[in-house]
Amino acid sequence: MPHDPDPPPAKRFKPGSVLFRLDKNKPRMLLPTKGSATSPIDVQRKRLPIYQAKPQLLNQLRQHHSAILIGETGSGKTTQIPQYLYESGIGRQGVIAVTQPRRVAAVSLAARVAEEKRTPLGKLVGYTVRFEDVTSFETKLKFLTDGMLLREAIGDPLLLRYTVVVLDEAHERTVHTDVLFGVVKAAQHKRRELNKIPLKVIVMSATMDVDLFSEYFDKSPVLYLEGRQHPLQVYYTKQPQADYLQAALVSVFQIHQEAPPSHDILVFMTGQEEIESLARTCRDISKHLPDSCCLMVVVPLYASLPPAQQLRVFRPAPTGCRKVILSTNIAETSVTISGIKYVVDTGMVKAKRFSPDSGLEVLAVQRVSKAQAWQRAGRAGREDSGSCYRLYTEQEFNQLAPMTVPEIQRCNVAAVMLQLMALGIPDVMHFDFMSKPSPEAVRSAVEHLELLGAVEWKDGQVLLTALGKKMASLPLEPRYAKTILLSPNYSCADEILSIVSLLSVDAVLFNPPARREEVLAARKKFSSSEGDHITLLNIYRSFKKAGGSKEWCRENFVNSRNMGLVKEVQAQLRDICLKLNLKLESCGADTGNVRRCLAHGMFVNAAELQLDGSYLALHTHQPVAIHPSSVLFQAKPAYVIFNQLLHTSRCYMRDLCLVDADWLLDAAPDYFSRKLRPTKS
Repeated sequence: MPHDPDPPPAKRFKPGSVLFRLDKNKPRMLLPTKGSATSPIDVQRKRLPIYQAKPQLLNQLRQHHSAILIGETGSGKTTQIPQYLYESGIGRQGVIAVTQPRRVAAVSLAARVAEEKRTPLGKLVGYTVRFEDVTSFETKLKFLTDGMLLREAIGDPLLLRYTVVVLDEAHERTVHTDVLFGVVKAAQHKRRELNKIPLKVIVMSATMDVDLFSEYFDKSPVLYLEGRQHPLQVYYTKQPQADYLQAALVSVFQIHQEAPPSHDILVFMTGQEEIESLARTCRDISKHLPDSCCLMVVVPLYASLPPAQQLRVFRPAPTGCRKVILSTNIAETSVTISGIKYVVDTGMVKAKRFSPDSGLEVLAVQRVSKAQAWQRAGRAGREDSGSCYRLYTEQEFNQLAPMTVPEIQRCNVAAVMLQLMALGIPDVMHFDFMSKPSPEAVRSAVEHLELLGAVEWKDGQVLLTALGKKMASLPLEPRYAKTILLSPNYSCADEILSIVSLLSVDAVLFNPPARREEVLAARKKFSSSEGDHITLLNIYRSFKKAGGSKEWCRENFVNSRNMGLVKEVQAQLRDICLKLNLKLESCGADTGNVRRCLAHGMFVNAAELQLDGSYLALHTHQPVAIHPSSVLFQAKPAYVIFNQLLHTSRCYMRDLCLVDADWLLDAAPDYFSRKLRPTKS
């Protein structure tokens, strides 16, 4: 199993109206497409690079309890390894679990493997993602999100139903993945001690720090698979680009004018606003190109897009048209989009960043890592030779961090600490993380949980309180869990469950920029001067009144599938509340109680209006501003609580609710006596 050679050499292109020259005569090697007469699925499987290594690979996997498997994008590792294990009898006594960081990957991979095994989805091959379980007692190959396996571990810490756990896309290092590493490693050791059926752990990735992973999993062997199936040419800019969006636009149209129509383009961007803006510009420009240019179909891809529209990226463009996909990093891994010949990489990504000193978590645009850059480039080499155009210089690339900083080291770990305590981990302060959060982050998380009343110190140990145990039983951020548990005191549990459910799924509102006026008119019907939480509640109440009608959703620019998920989340949370003997009442039109409850549960995210008209976050005294999308954008309430901070040109508060100073003082008297401005009229 030879190691993939170094990444391909790169060329430079100059900034300006012509960023690069395309070599139209470059030889091309095209794989037959799925389902063609000349290439049934079995033939396709045998053409994957991993197939040549199958005997040697299985021999290695039989011998070791744990293994690290590095296979470049396109090697076939994700779909083939589970099948090889099953077909060779490895792990057949139980279930083979394959974890994915994203639900879309878990679902699409399960569908592909079921197709290759010629079995209905949910039989031999199934998947489990949040609020969706497509498995049966026959399921032996199970794809699931790492968060779902983690929740299973709360009820079964030894993971006894599984004989093999494949931790895929390990380089993404989400919080759930990192906690899962520790849980799976502990389960493996404990099963050995108790003479139970051994648990085999296979960690898979396209790129990662192999030494770190090998050391962590008891000096596991590292197995390298052959690399990319097809040649990949990488280009850099000659000069740094001041405006990566403008550079992306120029790049797209240079490719569009010079490349054959059947070659599609994938552009990596940071978020919905950028994507929709560039999509609009691309569509406008493409209308005025000479007839010699083929037509352009521009397809956006981001998490809050309705699923039906997300699926458009997988459909081939009409004959004679080019598909241009503008995507967030959702398209970086696992999900393969056919026809991608060119990748345009802006080199930027939107990521969470938490400051333990300030206690604030912000969503900010930042540079990708080298590992991410190679993942993006690899999207162009899946089915044919491809090209990646990086909108930054080779020198800038060389200065990028080698790996993405694990999320566990840049997020608020309060929810992680609560979850670990619920798992019965005896000493959460010293949990065996592969990459430990900083002592400041752990201290900040414990302080946060202490403020919420979830934990207490006893004999030098952090222990869950009775309230903390109840909070841990809700699969939510601690502040949301606390808010739900407080809601019966304000006779508004029904409304709080609705609001928390709305905040727990991807965006339920859809805002197509081309129909801005219609969107504003539709939103106005539900808008509340009390803030975004009550506005969302009004929308959800109307949705339920309309019987969940898809027509109503279309008319009001609401994502019907995500609204359906909200109902499922609410039903799950309601069941947990009933088990906790909580009184579930509705406050009807008295939404003041809802806001009072939100203030008591989310008081750490409070902001105060200053004399000059600006806002300060009370926890940190950091200047913040109301986001233009908020219904309170034109208002100047004295006090608000917010869900999230988004850092772009300034620090914006997202999802706001109007609250009173008295409520905040009542929620945490000692805390707010230090934070609130002393003189109030």
